[in-house]
Amino acid sequence: MYKLNINNISTTNVSTLKQNYHDFHLVQPSIWPLLTSLSAALTVHGLVAYMHYSSLLIFYIGFVHLIFCLIGWWRDVIQESFYDHTAAVQRGLKIGFILFIVSEIMFFFGFFWAFLHSSVAPTVFIGCQWPPRGIIPFNPWTVPLANTLVLLLSGASITWAHHAIVARKRFQSNYGLVFTILLAILFTALQAYEYEEAPFSISDGIFGSCFFMMTGFHGFHVIIGTIFIIVCAFRNFYGHFTSSHHIGFEAAAWYWHFVDVVWLFLFVLVYWWGGLQLIDDSTFIKTLTF
Repeated sequence: MYKLNINNISTTNVSTLKQNYHDFHLVQPSIWPLLTSLSAALTVHGLVAYMHYSSLLIFYIGFVHLIFCLIGWWRDVIQESFYDHTAAVQRGLKIGFILFIVSEIMFFFGFFWAFLHSSVAPTVFIGCQWPPRGIIPFNPWTVPLANTLVLLLSGASITWAHHAIVARKRFQSNYGLVFTILLAILFTALQAYEYEEAPFSISDGIFGSCFFMMTGFHGFHVIIGTIFIIVCAFRNFYGHFTSSHHIGFEAAAWYWHFVDVVWLFLFVLVYWWGGLQLIDDSTFIKTLTF
């Protein structure tokens, strides 16, 4: 991680840069995109080969090379951000990241649509009830509720870190980031425990498929967001962020808040509302019986 000090950039150098260059950053030719794509292809090839009863050696080689490429690429981007990310560039990066989050919203929207389509009007193939017959849903007031509180608390801690960076209180921002990372790891551990104790699997019809696809992809986004925040924590420790220049941290905070909101929809629709339907159906059946 680079230990660069932005304060060392003199006013003369900044004015010289503005005279010689425009406000937009033209990316220099780099070998990292090619190497990253090749390593990603090798990783996927190794994973597919493993599914066909082959060794994981190719997957491990591709994955290690992919991590190496990402570290080198991110290092160059961080170095460029100190000199080339002007106000116009930062504005463009913010708009681009917002559009990326919108695309992620559309990604999860498809899964929510499938879940609601199957649950609102269950067909005869699943017993005309939701959850389908034989499926025992999770109790929403145990691990799901604990995970909800953990994520909400992590959203508050990363907001605290953001305000500390704006107020130029680096130690407080470090504490907020570390606390957010610990909460993110706790959420992942609780999710893994829930999967271990699940009374159904991904192959148990439409309910199992929707549940594990939605919560699994959300967990994957939590892991990506955790790595994102860890990188920001190291950068903040070395003084990369200032009160007016912390676009990398803002992107991580926005991404984490997006993860929080998606989980709230998952908790309400999948855990609470799905289980509530089963309770209502059983109560209705008992009423008819007696």
